[in-house]
Amino acid sequence: MVGGWKIPEEKRDLFKKPLGKLIEPSELKKDNANMVITVGDVVSLTVWELGIVPHLSLYDGYTERREMTDFSAFVENECKEKKVISNPAGMISCELDDAIRNVLKSEKPAIINVDGEEDLALMPCILHSPDGTRIVYGWPGKGMMLVTTDESIRKEIQQLWKEMEAIE
Repeated sequence: MVGGWKIPEEKRDLFKKPLGKLIEPSELKKDNANMVITVGDVVSLTVWELGIVPHLSLYDGYTERREMTDFSAFVENECKEKKVISNPAGMISCELDDAIRNVLKSEKPAIINVDGEEDLALMPCILHSPDGTRIVYGWPGKGMMLVTTDESIRKEIQQLWKEMEAIE
């Protein structure tokens, strides 16, 4: 078993609330003042195609439970270096949390291909990124969501994290 944190079945609804605001791709501007992170295949591809190079992009090769290879192909075709990190569905593995933390401490941008599911990666991205970081993630069936990190959103994530069950 992979160590980390898992959502208890009876608390799943707590983790379904959207964070941030729904945006259109046209609202994303190239802005070198703030770090950008993308979570999800469609969102990552959209942001890269807009000419914005995120400090971190996380993807798993799926969108809404269907295989989505467009971003995977982009990473391969553009010879982008990627790290492959294991993260089972419904949890945040220690490996994923550590990888996100290390990338955000580094000045070098990175792409992480999540073997499993990247849905909860938003949480460690919020916790470990500096204030003002713009995190763009996909909201199934709705579109792109934007969260800008600050102390308030970090406290919200810390409270959610406390609802998770530690796994050895």
